[in-house]
Amino acid sequence: MNNLLQGVNVYLIGMMGSGKTTVGKLLAQKLDYRFFDTDVLLEKVAQKPIPEIFATEGEAYFRDLETKVLKEVSAYIRSAIATGGGIVQKPINWSYLRQGLMIWLDADIEVLKERLAEDNTRPLAAKLESLWEARRSLYAQADLHIIIDRQQTPEQITDEIMDKIPSMIMSKTGTNR
Repeated sequence: MNNLLQGVNVYLIGMMGSGKTTVGKLLAQKLDYRFFDTDVLLEKVAQKPIPEIFATEGEAYFRDLETKVLKEVSAYIRSAIATGGGIVQKPINWSYLRQGLMIWLDADIEVLKERLAEDNTRPLAAKLESLWEARRSLYAQADLHIIIDRQQTPEQITDEIMDKIPSMIMSKTGTNR
């Protein structure tokens, strides 16, 4: 698999609560890649948690910082990168995401609501449905679309991704013609 990827980064995109961090860590282990979570890095750069960034600096500042973090991590190779749910909304971010393989973890809105019901650390969770509608067409531009089933474990999702990466790479590079 590593030879097939040739060190290309793997970016996990999707809504908050879709499992990008959990699956990203597992995927990094299977690929023998390093793992980055752009939200965690962003909090380190800002030296404050995301809810506080939103409250004191606003969403525009957060998005600008998110782009800077993405730019930095995209310079690495052999990385699995879990991105923030809104990273796809800023056009400049696509220039970084397209350097690697984008995997959309697509969880149904009801699954996301269940997962986020007790989570008060996500400033945009109250807008979940409108965000989901606004972002779906952007997420759909990913190289690989993984539909998350409510019963699937993170390990099963990771295995599905691993199974699909070879054919995705072949179709992306045109080597199956």
